[in-house]
Amino acid sequence: MYRILLAEDDQVMREYLTRALERSGYLVTAVDRGTAALPLLEAEPFDLLLTDIVMPEMDGIELAQRAGALSPDLRVMFITGFAAVTLKAGKAVPNARVLSKPFHLRDLVLEVDRLFQGASFGEL
Repeated sequence: MYRILLAEDDQVMREYLTRALERSGYLVTAVDRGTAALPLLEAEPFDLLLTDIVMPEMDGIELAQRAGALSPDLRVMFITGFAAVTLKAGKAVPNARVLSKPFHLRDLVLEVDRLFQGASFGEL
């Protein structure tokens, strides 16, 4: 089972995304800010960092960069409602996927599924 670390500061969105991903068979650990995600990334292996870009204390781009230093094979997907921030994210973390809000939950799950398509647990 793939493990996802979700960093999303909006509580309703965080719960909504967590439920959708868990129903699709993923193990999800959710936090409300990037600074809460870092200690988890240091202590546990994750297959995907799913993070909002605009968050207090540490934005998702900085979180992804730090996460990449800790775990170079970690996949990253950004979620954002700000089009201008999407360009910044693409430049800062070029291998990351970006999903713009608003999106339907099935679109999120399809994107996450695509990230893991063809990958076996040994490749992660």
